[in-house]
Amino acid sequence: MTSTVTVTATGAKKSRAQAFDSALLREAAGLAWRKFAPASAVKNPVMFVVLVGAVVTAVITAHRIGTGASFGFELASALILLFTVWFANFAEAIAEARGRGQAASLRSARRDLTARRLLDKNGNGKKETIAATDLRKGDRVLVQAGEYVPADGDITQGVATINESAVTGESAPVLREAGTDHSGVIGGTRVLTGDIEVTVSTDPGESFLDRMIGLVEGAKRQKTPNELALTVLLAALTLVFLIAVSSLPALAGFMDVQLDTTMLIALLVCLIPTTIGGLLPAIGIAGMNRALQANIIAKSGKAVEVAGDIDTLLLDKTGTITFGDRQATEFLPLNGIGEQRLALAAQLASLEDPTPEGKSVLRLAQELGYEKPAMPVDSQFILFSAQTRISGVQQADGSHCIKGAAEAVKRWAQQRQLPVSPVLDTLVNRVAQQGATPLVVADSQAVLGVIALSDVIKPGVAERFARLRALGVKTIMVTGDNPITAGAIAAEAGVDSFIAEALPEDKLELIRNEQTAGRLVAMVGDGTNDAPALAQADVGLAMNSGTQAARDAGNMVDLDSDPAKLLAVVEVGKQLLITRGALTTFSLANDVAKYFAIVPAVFAGALPAIAALDLMQLHSPQSAVLSALIFNALIIPALVPLALKGVKLRAQSAEQLLRNNMLVYGLGGVLLPFVAIKAIDLMLSLFL
Repeated sequence: MTSTVTVTATGAKKSRAQAFDSALLREAAGLAWRKFAPASAVKNPVMFVVLVGAVVTAVITAHRIGTGASFGFELASALILLFTVWFANFAEAIAEARGRGQAASLRSARRDLTARRLLDKNGNGKKETIAATDLRKGDRVLVQAGEYVPADGDITQGVATINESAVTGESAPVLREAGTDHSGVIGGTRVLTGDIEVTVSTDPGESFLDRMIGLVEGAKRQKTPNELALTVLLAALTLVFLIAVSSLPALAGFMDVQLDTTMLIALLVCLIPTTIGGLLPAIGIAGMNRALQANIIAKSGKAVEVAGDIDTLLLDKTGTITFGDRQATEFLPLNGIGEQRLALAAQLASLEDPTPEGKSVLRLAQELGYEKPAMPVDSQFILFSAQTRISGVQQADGSHCIKGAAEAVKRWAQQRQLPVSPVLDTLVNRVAQQGATPLVVADSQAVLGVIALSDVIKPGVAERFARLRALGVKTIMVTGDNPITAGAIAAEAGVDSFIAEALPEDKLELIRNEQTAGRLVAMVGDGTNDAPALAQADVGLAMNSGTQAARDAGNMVDLDSDPAKLLAVVEVGKQLLITRGALTTFSLANDVAKYFAIVPAVFAGALPAIAALDLMQLHSPQSAVLSALIFNALIIPALVPLALKGVKLRAQSAEQLLRNNMLVYGLGGVLLPFVAIKAIDLMLSLFL
């Protein structure tokens, strides 16, 4: 599995609400001072230049103190520059501290566990009790009710209810069963009922909790591609201004003009993009931590970022658009076939069916007064597969009772030269037009009729799809249902397109076609058959309850195992990009006002003609410089809440978002510094 870079989610939900409690602020304050270490400071080129400026100004201050010259202006400048860097460090530190606080609760889940490891391949022989840390990938262990799962793995035998609150924060137990798409278990979770055999899927130090602990402590955070690109751009701008300001003393020398070094340092600091330079790490960390509210882990920061650029959203119908709890609600026999015969065949085909749909067939028959039949002796159950799309039972005499998709059952009947009544299509279409799923039943003598499986569309899904459409995201529903059922549900849910009677390879082909057309694709899956498509998708959201193959293939894992979470993933990604863009616009716009505040102050004494640029009419050159530096420092902590919370995501096109950002953050970034710097100057004039 690829190394994980983003983490979300533990059960410490109260700490999420207390984003700025006193303990967190104290921790962040101390961490901000530790970030002054050169190895840490150099990672942020913009703020490193400010730090160097603070050091140079401090040296100038010390020199003036040593020579007996006045040093108040230089000392104030040095302190303001120092705190400018500290505020930037604090912004990053508080974002890290919000995630780091989760490590304690995660460590409590990774207690000193033991495991009963099976020593033979059959699981019937000797067992040994060892420390969970001694388990290796491929080992098989037994876990009984009341015990903790010793390591990550897949259930290979048994079924159990498990409390995963130590990881997901949800106290409601979840069902995990061998041989299904919900067989994955996490080390440190507790088995409430049932005995299971688990095959370990990770080596020590690579488990789910190990990765989460390392990540929430910030040890492995990496910059995303867009963050790296913006960092390079900001470094380039800083270099340009550094060269320009460094050349000013030489140019002034030709005119016999002496420029004050402290003034030049202040000019440089106010011209370079310090605001976004100071907030950029916090925006990146907070953007990924916002997934914390959705209980999602992403294996790379790029996955969260790419989610913001998604063009196409591939959605399974069952569990994502609908609740996924399809229940048998009606038996519809064909002409000449009694309901009792249809119900009996349906029950025989469902006796060994572990799915909720199969169990609901038995329940419906019993509600209608039909006695549950015994499983025929020496019979063989036919498992459902995505290729055959049928399931049922083959009895000892070779006769069958099967149920499945209409087209699959008709092909099965035609291969056995069984008559197919034209009324069948009428029944199938009638069920499908109601938005239900028709399940056709047949035995070795005839096609018998249809079972109606009803599902319910989740409330609010249509509004979410409309919101995504406004953001420029195309939604495609993928389902194994027939086209009529799929069309009815797609229309009600409001998706842009749908694919009916889809096989696993159809998903993969669709993703590749969309990517060939230059689009970015996201999808969700939980089974082994979803793994190829999850790996191919630009954003693949795997269910935590799913198979190890699916979790390995996806680049995100949903701890709540809610397929509809894919909609939230896209919104989290878009909010990250919008927040970064808005604050970058605001930061660059700030420089305009600071230019008119500080340039006249730097050159007013030497070049009287430059006074024409003094639009703000500040008190003195010194107060102008200090006012600009104070604003430059204070704007960083002032924007920390916005960087952590994110700019509000609205259902607008990219063009509308750009226009609004330019209006609000561009124009606001120009006007606010004029007002703030003038107000600070008025206050300073009382003391200077």
